[in-house]
Amino acid sequence: MTESRSQQYSEETIKQVASESVRQGEDIRRRIHDLTLEALKSRRFDREGIREVVRAVSEGMSVGAAGTGTEMRQALAEAFRGMDQALTKSVDAGREAIRQLVATGRGISDNELKQALTGLKKVEEDFVATVSQVADSANERVRPELRELLRRATHAGTETGRQTARLAAEFTLAGVELAGEFSARFAQIASGVLAGMADALHKTEEQKKTP
Repeated sequence: MTESRSQQYSEETIKQVASESVRQGEDIRRRIHDLTLEALKSRRFDREGIREVVRAVSEGMSVGAAGTGTEMRQALAEAFRGMDQALTKSVDAGREAIRQLVATGRGISDNELKQALTGLKKVEEDFVATVSQVADSANERVRPELRELLRRATHAGTETGRQTARLAAEFTLAGVELAGEFSARFAQIASGVLAGMADALHKTEEQKKTP
């Protein structure tokens, strides 16, 4: 992660961009998806980094929604889906990192693999819990809408959760938090995969803009 990239996606910047994206009311899902993915790639790939991004995006979209009119519920739902889709890509990146580590076979124990998988399994849990915390501190107009959105998401499941379930079908989930040298290698590879996803997305958008 470069210093300029870290500064570009500070928590305050993420909040401001998320808020403006929701307030404008145009292509909210894509805008929030792209913002979340770019912010995720600017941080270390671990639970704290992911929670930090989710919190900043959620706070921004909460503020932005408060400034919208009658379409507030739809705006929040679109923003939530955009964030969900970006987090699904983070699970994909983690799965690819594990595959690469397994392929190299550099002294990786079964327990380390189980630790990495357990960390990925918690992405959806952290996602919902963090948005719930933001909902508790949102203004009186936004709070009930966010809570209802979370209730429906918890009942129906998120795309992040469904991707985690597919991951669970591929690997055995057990163990505790990531730790030590394996954690550093895993985070480095996953961050690289996620950055590749974001860069590919950026190139696609640039191509669309080219006549």
